[in-house]
Amino acid sequence: MSILLGQPHTEAQDHVQFLLDEHHLEYTPDHGFIRWSASNPQHPRNWLPARKMYDTSLIIFLDLFTTCVSTAGSTAADYARHEFGIGNTLAIFLFVSVSLLGQMVGGIVFPAWSEAFGRKKLYILSTVLFSVFCVITAAIRSLAAVTVGRFFCGFLSAIPAIVVAGSIEDMYNSKDRVWMIFLWAIVANMGLALGPIMSVYITAYWGWRAVFYVAAVVTGTITLLLFAMRESRPSLLLEREVAKLRTTSGLSHLQALNPDHTPNLPTFIRISLFRPIQLFCTEPIVFMVATMSAVAFALIYLFTEALPPIYQSMGFSATTSNLPFLAICIGLLAGLLTRLQDHRILTRYAAQGIPPQPEHKLLGFSIGAPVLAAGLWWFAWTIPPRVPDISWEVPTAALILIGYAVNEFDSVLAGYLADSYRGYAASGFAAVALLRSSMSAAFPLFATQLFDGLGANVAASVLAAFATLFCVIPPLFGKYGQGIRARSRFAKYSLQVEREGGIDKDGY
Repeated sequence: MSILLGQPHTEAQDHVQFLLDEHHLEYTPDHGFIRWSASNPQHPRNWLPARKMYDTSLIIFLDLFTTCVSTAGSTAADYARHEFGIGNTLAIFLFVSVSLLGQMVGGIVFPAWSEAFGRKKLYILSTVLFSVFCVITAAIRSLAAVTVGRFFCGFLSAIPAIVVAGSIEDMYNSKDRVWMIFLWAIVANMGLALGPIMSVYITAYWGWRAVFYVAAVVTGTITLLLFAMRESRPSLLLEREVAKLRTTSGLSHLQALNPDHTPNLPTFIRISLFRPIQLFCTEPIVFMVATMSAVAFALIYLFTEALPPIYQSMGFSATTSNLPFLAICIGLLAGLLTRLQDHRILTRYAAQGIPPQPEHKLLGFSIGAPVLAAGLWWFAWTIPPRVPDISWEVPTAALILIGYAVNEFDSVLAGYLADSYRGYAASGFAAVALLRSSMSAAFPLFATQLFDGLGANVAASVLAAFATLFCVIPPLFGKYGQGIRARSRFAKYSLQVEREGGIDKDGY
């Protein structure tokens, strides 16, 4: 193809255009870069449904299981403290908080890395190493091994916990993201609730170390399945497509439109690694979403310590006192009703020709905020000691409301971030995870002191009071959210990048 250099300029241009059409690529309007065409089958949003379903299901299940292992640390701590001769608070710190602090560190590093260098390798590397550190936690009989193992398990779990949101944004348009973000949130939150149940039964029969041996086997198996998934970061895939085009055509000047390009490591560190912190400190939407999501998420970690003693005082055994977490799981599933209503709302906007806005999808958050407050008030005053001789079903029904609300906070606010920041969704979620991990690490440490010191009723009322304050936020987002996004350079730039990238098929 190098003979193009001797051809008339217009003929060379025609040939380049032919090559671009053949590869389903096109020039940006200024002809400076090459971008995807809307019909390109290599773009992740145009993959076959079976392809997307395999990849999405696998990484969502990975997040479910690593989340289970995270909350499973609470039960393991209760048994391991006797073996190591340490106090309850220190055991919780080593088995639960250290893991979440590791996830906080990983949440800063990995999302930006995945945006610049791709997702697939991170998933594979993190999962195999997660398996290794689970074995270290279980096999080496020392507190140092527990500390190292739990920290790096948490550090590596940040990849499915945060990068999954970016992968979903890569593969699905706005209409489909509503459902995929909901599925991801409900599965991850179900992992929070199922972790204590899983660990208490494994520990009761085989000991606390078996929890981490089981985790090592499961994540090792997932690692093998991850090799069959595909890279989904559009900018990286476009670079590869244009590189092939340069090779076959001999035209070295062709350049891909790549907003994620980082020319060197210092630039990557300066821009990418600090982007989540920058988003958290400068973007009001990210700040509010992070705060509310973190409180709702950390509430489940607090419950891993608070619920078993409450239900044991109502006659449950040490093993069955974790079963009320199933009520939270039922509440998570109730979010399906809200998603159906979301679909109706978006369909109505589409029929009217109204472009969808992220604020159009806040119904679940508007419902979830008062439901969370109501559920916590209900729970607070239907449990011992202030309310003795009450059936366990009454406070357990309140946990259904809490489960519903927690999932609405997570899925709706996650979707709001994904729709608002699009290509930088993973960095936005890193900012959320930074606060979420730190709060989740802290809440279990003071749960026992809070509920023992104030009494279960007053302690739960304190939580309910904070949740009540959140009820003012949904109307503020609905009224001012669009204006805030319009003034955000990150939100405007990410939308511009997606439109210039040639794939803007959001529909409704």
